[in-house]
Amino acid sequence: MLEIRTYPLGPIQTNCYFVLNDEGECLVIDPGEEGDRIITEIEQLEVRPLAILLTHAHFDHIGAVDRVRNYFDIPVHIHEAEREWLGNPDLNGSSRYPGLPLVENQGANYFLEDGELQIGSFQLEARHTPGHSPGSVSFIFKEAEIAVVGDTLFKGSIGRTDLPGGDTATLLQSIHDKLLSLDDDFLIYPGHGPSTTPGEEKYSNPFLNGF
Repeated sequence: MLEIRTYPLGPIQTNCYFVLNDEGECLVIDPGEEGDRIITEIEQLEVRPLAILLTHAHFDHIGAVDRVRNYFDIPVHIHEAEREWLGNPDLNGSSRYPGLPLVENQGANYFLEDGELQIGSFQLEARHTPGHSPGSVSFIFKEAEIAVVGDTLFKGSIGRTDLPGGDTATLLQSIHDKLLSLDDDFLIYPGHGPSTTPGEEKYSNPFLNGF
């Protein structure tokens, strides 16, 4: 049985997720800021982190990557399309916001493709869901009916597409093919805000009505 914990972090309150299993293992998804808080929470839970998974590499999702990676000595997974973004403030967007620190991480350890992943006792699927960014990925935990989708789909909204590499038509196609195809009662956990379900978004999301 899986448990998911949500931690809104940083100035944009980006959702960082811990996925926990019965074996005491943990996956950290999108450690966007507040690395020391993430470390403290993991230690208080007395779980063993196995990896950092990134839905994409915008600065608000990656700000604490190296702090957490180096502390626990765990690998980072990201899509190949954003290979260079972790260490490049112009690509990850941190250079566009005066007053915020530049985000410059080391490179990822592994590059994601569509398909099944086995990390420790976790079985999950990585689905490439571009549109918000070229390397956006959603992580599907089929048995638990959980999907962590980054900034692809939100409760009542969709990801913005006015940033470099964004494209509205591509985003809508990703949502339709990769997320709305999940069972209606899957729990979808977005990069910001509350969770939702495919069923709810099919019938109430104004950006998807009629798509």
